[in-house]
Amino acid sequence: MESDLLKEDIYPTGAAKWLLIATAISCAVLELIDTTVVNVSLREISGNIGATTTEIAWVITAYSIANVIVIPLSSMLSNLFGRRLYFTASVAIFTFSSLMCGLSTSLWTLVFWRFVQGLGGGGLLSTAQSIIIGAFPPKQTGTGMAIFGIGVILGPTFGPVLGGYITDNFSWHWVFFINVPIGVLAAFLSLKYVTDLPGAVKPTKIDWWGILFLITGIGSLQYVLEEGGTKDWFSSGEIVFFFILAMIGLVAFIIRELSISYPAVNLRLYKNFNLAMGNIMNLVIGLVITGSVFIFPLFTQVSLGWTATQTGAFMIPGAMATAFGMIAVNKIIGAGVNPKTVILTGLGMMSAFLILLSFSGPDSNSSNFFWPFILRGIGAAFMMMPILTLAVAGLKGKDLAQATGLSNMLRQLGGAIGVALINIYLDHQNADIKSNIISNISEYNTMTSERLASFTQTFSAAGYSTDDAAQTANVLMGSIVDKQQMLLGYDHGFMTLGLSVLGCIPVILLIRYKKGQKLESVSDH
Repeated sequence: MESDLLKEDIYPTGAAKWLLIATAISCAVLELIDTTVVNVSLREISGNIGATTTEIAWVITAYSIANVIVIPLSSMLSNLFGRRLYFTASVAIFTFSSLMCGLSTSLWTLVFWRFVQGLGGGGLLSTAQSIIIGAFPPKQTGTGMAIFGIGVILGPTFGPVLGGYITDNFSWHWVFFINVPIGVLAAFLSLKYVTDLPGAVKPTKIDWWGILFLITGIGSLQYVLEEGGTKDWFSSGEIVFFFILAMIGLVAFIIRELSISYPAVNLRLYKNFNLAMGNIMNLVIGLVITGSVFIFPLFTQVSLGWTATQTGAFMIPGAMATAFGMIAVNKIIGAGVNPKTVILTGLGMMSAFLILLSFSGPDSNSSNFFWPFILRGIGAAFMMMPILTLAVAGLKGKDLAQATGLSNMLRQLGGAIGVALINIYLDHQNADIKSNIISNISEYNTMTSERLASFTQTFSAAGYSTDDAAQTANVLMGSIVDKQQMLLGYDHGFMTLGLSVLGCIPVILLIRYKKGQKLESVSDH
């Protein structure tokens, strides 16, 4: 036992330490980039391999399902095979499947290799987080969290920009091929510098039932969240079936993990109150950050006519603000400022950002959004850093690996829930707004008749016949209504999201913290 404790107090130093951290963070960023890099290339991929719009969505869904299944199991797999072997194998699987994705010539071949890529990628994210945090002594945990937090923000931000640039200038295949040289180098460095977890014990029994219930529950839930919007949610028998399967799987998984001595995922860690609060907030972070990143590109591209590359490039300064914010927050918390104050400040900034966006109009441009996005970037850092630290406070070894897996899974699920809820909200808002606008458009409305007359006159002066001029004027009026309806829908979405964020204040206030003390840790129990 004493030898294990001694091993836990040994941390890498010098060049080896920073090569280890660089390897881990590059793998985490690579995995996170691949969650979004394909999105802007779907149109080109579907045209090239002859897939419909509905079918091509499986390229994203397959990756997400595999990802969210493996992430919470990473700790168990790491103990089973050894952290170095498991992490290196995950890099190798991710790299090889990236190559096969790029070489795919049919939809279902591509979907299969994307699923395999998600299995490899899921092993990278949580393991990378535990490697980075484990490279620092407890007093410097904030530095490790800042490094990982920067990767969490930069990956999804640069994904669409990189995907758009590669697709526009090369071909969609290179969205996957670009991973190969980076992955080969990362696998070599992983084999050389990553070490096994100190004190890790290879499990003598494997919780096969727990793994099966997790795959059934989380996999089905992720499928419902990813595909529900395209299938009209619970009006689809398929969605109802998978939702029931998800609920059965999750309940069975929780009961199983709490009733045996060798669980695949140690849910008993949630006996620690702050750890539970941190993971609830991780779910919220996924919902808010992913939700806002999802709705903003739709808003700018549909309502303001921006290109995908334009939208992605615009979001980079905000991501850089988050990176600087992470460093600032690390120093603020290190100076003894109450983490709850920092989180509440970040929450206020995120809410203000979303509320400011809700006042957008048809003439809004990038200059109107620049400072709100800087505010969002700093606010995200103020929220994420203390919460990431809170979710793993005081943990070491296998407990740290389990906690990072759970927190990353909840952040991923939060993102999927956020996108699903926003889609539902926008659908209902668009229908209501359009109904209200149309009810005010009639030949008896003076403003409408004057606008139609003006359009008709313009088209007649351009050489249109009387009938064609009137018909074209009506079409133009319809497009104006559609654009106005979508703009108002997105504005309402931003406002609702901004006000909903404030609902997290009670959760933050429940966090237990006394001045001069570290956040409560599992090791304290």
